[in-house]
Amino acid sequence: MFTGIVTDIGTVTELDQQGDLRARIKTGYDTAGIDIGASIASDGVCLTVIALGDDWYDVQISAETVSKTNLDNWKLGKRVNLERALKVGDELGGHIVSGHVDGVADVVAVQDEGDSTRVTLRAPKDLARFIAPKGSVALNGTSLTVNDVDGCDFGINFIPHTKEVTTWGDVAVGDRINLEIDTLARYVARLAEMG
Repeated sequence: MFTGIVTDIGTVTELDQQGDLRARIKTGYDTAGIDIGASIASDGVCLTVIALGDDWYDVQISAETVSKTNLDNWKLGKRVNLERALKVGDELGGHIVSGHVDGVADVVAVQDEGDSTRVTLRAPKDLARFIAPKGSVALNGTSLTVNDVDGCDFGINFIPHTKEVTTWGDVAVGDRINLEIDTLARYVARLAEMG
């Protein structure tokens, strides 16, 4: 489990398509404190550490995960949002995030509003019903509050701090973004269907 509070920006330094995709991610984390088998959310995707170095870790990514996320766009030098798994007693600053991406949203507009940036995204139709104004979503692993919803489109405001400590300062129209809907919204919708 994660909170959607990004704690490092990693860089993809190696990609190797074997039976699965293997990626090396350079990190500022103290890798001496990471165990083989640990989970690290990388752009919102819960990935298992399979090898470690002084300032990097490797993950193996299944074809299924690649097909359901934006990891097919990973290239050498790509910056990715990172978050280590929650530990008992950690502060829950965002919302409960599983690292299991539900789909990919497309950035359809980016507009500066004062010091902040308004980003409009288009969710897949089957996921749009789970997104509500003032609700939470995880986008590329970042816990965010939805400002407004119009059909499949929804808006998020990014303050300068978020743009500095995540990869959101690099956002552009056409970007494909990993979307994880709020777990609570999923269960509320399921209960409504059954009722």
